[in-house]
Amino acid sequence: MSTTEERVPHSARTTAPKGERVADWADERLGIYNFRFLIRKVFPDHWTFMFGEIALYSFIVLLLTGVWLTMFFDPSMTETVYQGSHVPLQGIPMSQAYSSTLDITFDVRGGLLIRQLHHWSALVMIAALCIHTLRHFLTGSFRRPREVNWLIGFTLLVLVTLEGFVGYSLPDDLLSGTGLRIAEGVTLAIPVVGTYLTMFLFGGEYPSHDIIPRFYSIHILLLPGIILALVTIHLIYVFYHKHTQFPGPGRTENNVVGQPLMPVYTAKAGGFFFLVSGLLALLAGIAQINPVWTYGPYRADQISQGSQPDWYMGFLEGALRAMPAWEFVLPGGYTVNMGVLLPAVILPTVMMAVIALWPFLEAWVTGDKREHHLLDRPRDHPTRTSFGIAFVSLYLVLFFGGANDVLAERFHLSLNQITWAVRIGIFLVPALTYIVTRRICLGLQLRDRDKLLHGRETGKIKRLPHGEFVEVHARLDRDQEYTLLSRPIREVLPAPAAGQDGVPNPRLRKEVLRHRLSRWLYGGQVAKPTPQEMRQALEHLGHAPSNGHASLNGHASSNGHASSNGHAPSNGHLESGERPAAGEREPDQELH
Repeated sequence: MSTTEERVPHSARTTAPKGERVADWADERLGIYNFRFLIRKVFPDHWTFMFGEIALYSFIVLLLTGVWLTMFFDPSMTETVYQGSHVPLQGIPMSQAYSSTLDITFDVRGGLLIRQLHHWSALVMIAALCIHTLRHFLTGSFRRPREVNWLIGFTLLVLVTLEGFVGYSLPDDLLSGTGLRIAEGVTLAIPVVGTYLTMFLFGGEYPSHDIIPRFYSIHILLLPGIILALVTIHLIYVFYHKHTQFPGPGRTENNVVGQPLMPVYTAKAGGFFFLVSGLLALLAGIAQINPVWTYGPYRADQISQGSQPDWYMGFLEGALRAMPAWEFVLPGGYTVNMGVLLPAVILPTVMMAVIALWPFLEAWVTGDKREHHLLDRPRDHPTRTSFGIAFVSLYLVLFFGGANDVLAERFHLSLNQITWAVRIGIFLVPALTYIVTRRICLGLQLRDRDKLLHGRETGKIKRLPHGEFVEVHARLDRDQEYTLLSRPIREVLPAPAAGQDGVPNPRLRKEVLRHRLSRWLYGGQVAKPTPQEMRQALEHLGHAPSNGHASLNGHASSNGHASSNGHAPSNGHLESGERPAAGEREPDQELH
């Protein structure tokens, strides 16, 4: 064997393609090749996952349109007399902020389109974030190890809502000025620190000359920077923790089944971005929003009937309108205005705290310390689902309460009757929604159990020899059967003992509380069919499996749904804890 190194003659060498040379140049300087694992990162497919993408793409449109608007907007409260092209407002005193907004609308080419595109993007982004958060709540994706990412996402929702309110207030028109006046009253209602916070935010008695410039800096620098940083961290955690997925054949806590980042997911995401952008542009072009020229400039002594904020602040408006005028005086002459403090400060704080801390409450009640990468179907967790939908119903009651004057005018109803209906509905509607939603979830669990034991309806009618007509049922397909049988059964914590050997239990109260909360969370659910019931059902359907079809714990057998009639392949899927053999794909990189 020769050890002499042989070199190809220089004349025989071929020149590398230009693309390869560019890639080599970039890799030498940036180390891109070391990140090749990201190219094969797998993302599962489900229609509910797209709401987070809608929010992200709307945020990109917001950034692009916001940069454009920044070049033309003048955030000044200096008074001027309008002499622009909008004739009805000519000669009217107004701030430079409102005047520049009119100039963008009527004098800058494409200004109205960009303004409306910016506004519609904000509304769609907040709506998508709300649905995205609700999806995470109902499916339990906030469980370990994603509690921190849940808090980041919830913080993003709060910050984006504040960002929308601040941006909505910048034109200094009569409608947004009224909203700012309400915000000042809410800030003043905070005990002890309310006056200091008002001076810090508004720079003096409202309306002051500092409010619009301060809000402008917050709107274009502070909040966007924080939101952009949190979005980046949020996406990094999604990559790090792997994407959650719904249960199904081949999907375990140790893998992800889906499509790779390159080229499939990137192509789909790119196309979806253009679809979202196009829909936002269509809304901006055909659906008028926030016509500030019809409201006029803000004046503290004026307000228009039917004034409504953007939809995401409607619940706060409704809470303020529903709350009776209630105040009391503390010793020393200090007045506490509960008519503002309770609906506008305490209620939103409690609502946000419950949603933000729910993952930690559920983990404490159940004592579950395991990692969860498979999602719950909402019907499989009736209490959590019922609580989430009841929360949404409370929000909607308050939202419609904020439009009590519009509802009274359009439907010729009494304003006082609508207000009282909202006050009663705040307590009654969430309770009824909780009960109905829980019954629906339990009914769907019973329906799943019936499908497993009796099969699915085929729509075929069969006549028996003695003349009876019956409907023919067929066994569920393998994917559905596996998914229904793999539903986790959560056990209620046992009741604690008061003591042992005459020694009282020092943690009795805490354990009793956990037991009661655990019974509330997991009690009363429909049990899965036992292995014996499944065998009898399959024999009745004529598909009795040779291996028993179900394991002793009621889950699907480890080799899939292998049966004597060849209903399923014999190799099955990876089970939780199994590792692939050498040369196979990594557990978190499985494709279909």
